[in-house]
Amino acid sequence: MSPIDHQELPETIRGLAERVGPSVVGINNRGCGVVVADGLVITNTHNLGGEEAVVTFGDGRQVEASLAGADIDGDLALLRVDTAGSPVFEEAEADVQLGDVVFALSRPGGRSLRVTTGTVSSVDRAFRGPRGSRITGGVEHTAPLPRGSSGGPIVDAGGRLVGINTHRVDSGFYLALPTGQDFRRFVERAAAGEVATRRSLGIAVVPPAAARRMRVAVGLPPVEAPLIRALDESGPAARAGLRRGDQILRAGDVAITTVDDLQQVLADAGSSLSLRILRGTDEIDVLVDFDATEASVGEA
Repeated sequence: MSPIDHQELPETIRGLAERVGPSVVGINNRGCGVVVADGLVITNTHNLGGEEAVVTFGDGRQVEASLAGADIDGDLALLRVDTAGSPVFEEAEADVQLGDVVFALSRPGGRSLRVTTGTVSSVDRAFRGPRGSRITGGVEHTAPLPRGSSGGPIVDAGGRLVGINTHRVDSGFYLALPTGQDFRRFVERAAAGEVATRRSLGIAVVPPAAARRMRVAVGLPPVEAPLIRALDESGPAARAGLRRGDQILRAGDVAITTVDDLQQVLADAGSSLSLRILRGTDEIDVLVDFDATEASVGEA
């Protein structure tokens, strides 16, 4: 990105408000969204209360929208709505870099447009999604934003989309989900009606450090790995024969040393996943079939 001349900054901001401001919308009086195609608006899933939403455009028009597709753990949702010819954001070709100047736009709850500027303060940041999953690749920037700005865009000086504001950090900075290949793939799949689902074992776990202390307390050798503290009796893990107290040592070819390790494997898992678990002092290999409907104990 080219540097911004401070003397040109006011004109740049006014130009962005005029050109791309109409493509920034309010969502449900709680967040923002961005027109990414004719009839399609992207926002964060945490801005939605269900499969329907009210979208407020800059001219005050309020339209009911329906959910085209969503990735709850990735905190992205695509809405179908009559955009009435609103301009469509063009995506930036290059990824933003540390120090780049960016502009943040928001229309919190459909109110007046806000445009602020800042710099990219960090890249490849990780943060937690709505259900605690780890989201990676976040872009941190210093453009100040009011509450209710999540789902709105950050753009370069040309108004090209570089990210979707998603999460406020303690320092007051904002984290945005970057555009790029994964972003485009989500929009394409969601527009086709595919709802992204990440595999779930149907378990609740104790973090590795706490699991280690629990083992020591009952006289077992210390092992740091996630420990199953509860199961959904109809879930994949229970169907495969896993039990409370089991520890997950490996998933596929990955050694599981943190809960994030397990979540990352599940995000990429297919229809089945081999697990090595520790039950007391015995290591057991188990095959989890995510698509099975009946209980079965599988050997990996």
